Amino acid sequence: MATATVEEVQLLKTLRWWDGFVIALCNPGFLLASLGFTLGIFGTTGSVILWGTSALIGALQAWIYSEPATMFGHRSGGISLYAHEGWRKHTTLVGPLAAFGYWIGWSVVLSIFGKIIGDLAVAQWWPKSSWTVTILSNHLGLAHFIAIGCIIFVWGFNVFGLRPAVWFTYACAALLMIPLTLFIVGPYLSGHWHSSNVHATFGGPWGGIKLALVYMFILCWSTYASEVCATFAPEYKSERDTHIALRSSAVFLLAICVLLPLGLGGITGAVPSATAEGQFYTTTMTTIVGHGAAGFFTICIIASLLLSMTSSTADAGRALFGISRAGMTIKQFGRLNRFHVPARAMTMDLVVNILLVILIKSNLAILYMSNIGYVLAHIFALSGFVLLRRDRPNWPRPIKLGSGWVPMAVFLCALNVVFLIVGALAPKLNGYGTWTDFWIGVGVLVGSLLLFVYRRVVQDKESVHLREEVPDVPDEAERALLLGEPATAAVAH
Repeated sequence: MATATVEEVQLLKTLRWWDGFVIALCNPGFLLASLGFTLGIFGTTGSVILWGTSALIGALQAWIYSEPATMFGHRSGGISLYAHEGWRKHTTLVGPLAAFGYWIGWSVVLSIFGKIIGDLAVAQWWPKSSWTVTILSNHLGLAHFIAIGCIIFVWGFNVFGLRPAVWFTYACAALLMIPLTLFIVGPYLSGHWHSSNVHATFGGPWGGIKLALVYMFILCWSTYASEVCATFAPEYKSERDTHIALRSSAVFLLAICVLLPLGLGGITGAVPSATAEGQFYTTTMTTIVGHGAAGFFTICIIASLLLSMTSSTADAGRALFGISRAGMTIKQFGRLNRFHVPARAMTMDLVVNILLVILIKSNLAILYMSNIGYVLAHIFALSGFVLLRRDRPNWPRPIKLGSGWVPMAVFLCALNVVFLIVGALAPKLNGYGTWTDFWIGVGVLVGSLLLFVYRRVVQDKESVHLREEVPDVPDEAERALLLGEPATAAVAH
């Protein structure tokens, strides 16, 4: 049995539910990052349908995750931890797969949003910039180096403690409300919103269904993200804070995913693919508020994207930290620095994302690659919820959902399996992914299993256990941690 020792340096309980809600305000930034692609392919109405449906699925999943979030509220790791706990009686391999799948899904936000910030900044303030530096056959311009600078900036904020990062997210969240209002309400007041731009286009194989399923797979990265609140469960002051943060952020995201594409799409219509990564926002803002104010609104959008990057760094780092403490990956990720944050895991994000900016050209290609593991993590977490109900009926559940949520979890799990199979096996249908990106995504998952074996055999000096016995109820040490009481004993996992 792997043993995670409770260290002197622990995650601090400093958050209330509104802090979690603000951290989850990274989610509208995810919408802004991908909306141009769906407006260009499916039109305004098609985008509202896809984004609204995907956000509804994400909201239902957030409701489900509120139960295991309070079952294991003393431990970091989020949905990857729930997947591990639900499955480890049957196989221990799910833990590392879910953890690294979840981590890569959140980690790549840094490179994607860094590149969008670079594109926005260059389009708004340095449109004539044309210098490039060639590294490994990739031509890097000003936008790429702005992206790298942003990645380093948000890493610096996070490694010096959660509270400074939270205050930074509050400032960015205030600025985020400005472009959200502009894109939701402004189009109707500007006189440029036209019903002729509001239509749906579903083309391609299977009467358009296959392409829609491919993009439902891609949108999971954006619309399922309210679960980020669960990762911070050990840092909330109460269990009530955990589930309120989860549910309020999910409902808010659902509203934004319906209203924003409808308002913005009424002005833009179909977005050209050349500007779909974010450049079209500059033209749209000029249309709504005029050229003079467009620079200010660009700053607001950049602030919202920095908010998303800050939340993603914190979340991805805690995912690696939590699964390391559970014995599922190398011990080095299970350490906190003197500011009580997993700085080593966050530094891993820093290095990986700088390499992605340098090596991969398309944002959607990065997103497609990472989503293979992220959707798989949700499949394991939802099925883990069902297994926990069956295998550990007596485990304390401060929040216990009604019995009807079990078949709902099964249905959502099956739906995500369909998204994963259709989306992951059609990399070229979205026009940006390749089979190379597919194998990179698979390679991350294979690497997680190799690190799991290394942890067990080399670091723990044990054989690899494919199954583990699980207790029906927490032992005294774990119960003390669950109740927020001091405990110095080791917690067996």
